[in-house]
Amino acid sequence: MALIVQKFGGTSVADPERIGHVADLVKTTRDAGNQVVVVVSAMSGETNRLLALARAVNAKPDARESDVLVATGEQVTIALLALSLHARGCPARSYTGGQVAIRTDSVHGKARIEQIDDAAMRSDLAKQRVVVVAGFQGVDEKGNITTLGRGGSDTTAVALAVALKADECQIYTDVDGVYTADPRLVPDARRLDHLTFEEMLELASVGAKVLQIRAVEFASKYNVPLRVLSSFAPGPGTLITPEDPSMEQPLISGIAHTRDEAKLTVVGVPDKPGVAYKVLGPIAAANIEIDMIVQNVSAEDTTDLTFTVSRSDFAAARELLEATAAELGAREVTGDDRIAKISLVGVGMRSHAGIASRMFKALAAEFINIQMISTSEIKISVVVDEKYVELGVRTLHSEFGLDARSETRR
Repeated sequence: MALIVQKFGGTSVADPERIGHVADLVKTTRDAGNQVVVVVSAMSGETNRLLALARAVNAKPDARESDVLVATGEQVTIALLALSLHARGCPARSYTGGQVAIRTDSVHGKARIEQIDDAAMRSDLAKQRVVVVAGFQGVDEKGNITTLGRGGSDTTAVALAVALKADECQIYTDVDGVYTADPRLVPDARRLDHLTFEEMLELASVGAKVLQIRAVEFASKYNVPLRVLSSFAPGPGTLITPEDPSMEQPLISGIAHTRDEAKLTVVGVPDKPGVAYKVLGPIAAANIEIDMIVQNVSAEDTTDLTFTVSRSDFAAARELLEATAAELGAREVTGDDRIAKISLVGVGMRSHAGIASRMFKALAAEFINIQMISTSEIKISVVVDEKYVELGVRTLHSEFGLDARSETRR
């Protein structure tokens, strides 16, 4: 008998028919002799609908009350799924995040899980019940409802798998695994049978939308095997585990991209110790995440500092940067919110030289100008004009032979 945690996203539970289909999948897993805990999101579009209601009555809704409101979306889904399981003769019991209890900090809208009480879940599992838990939510030490941020149901599922010492955490989505590139951009992209946590973390951090990055971090920290599966098409999916030394690693595992990028440059900053902190500190203090950073070589006692942020944070970051630039006596602030990031990811990079030059040469052959470069041990990212992102991804996918590789990683 294995203990399996299964997570189903909003598209998987979008209507009663799909909830019934999920109930069939869950029952099949249980009937195979497994103990099953299910985590579900709100029905597709429900969270956005609830947030729109909040803004309709208050242009700047309070964070605590917003959490109270949006948490009802998952409460609807857990009850409907439990009822669907009952109709199929499968005993089940639903739990909100607070009922479990999933204890979090008090940062509404972006709470982090601190502790999980697994007693009630284990009791139900011992009685052969399926446990159905609301994703995305918890409670703080004062009993206030909190939410974990967008994609938080993935994090809930992995956290429960850790707490229960599950054998596997299965994330069901509308795709049948992780691909070498976005199939919508690259028709020849192939599903990967296996990825390491390290590769998946890099892919998630640079634009792959299949898994929420916090969930992958959690799984990696506690070595919980993750499997990405489709709710709509049977198949083995993609298994994500610690690196297997016996497994032959391909040079590049996948290519990720994101259009959600904007670039800001402060020109002519006095080149003095601490200037980077003075420029970037106010941005970080405003909870705006900074991605790539480039500081030019000093010229005439000044330097230029360029960094990227999420496009949704561009206006706020620019306003802060202009105030800082005025205080520092910088010449000007420039910005571009029509850029994109393309990234190569693969643990095989460790043992191969020349990957970056090969990447740059392929992009140059298509007259794609590189604006910024960032590297790690298993990743190379470049910023390009947004209009070249599709051409860039296809070019690199072909250059590194990803469309010709067998689907099998082992």
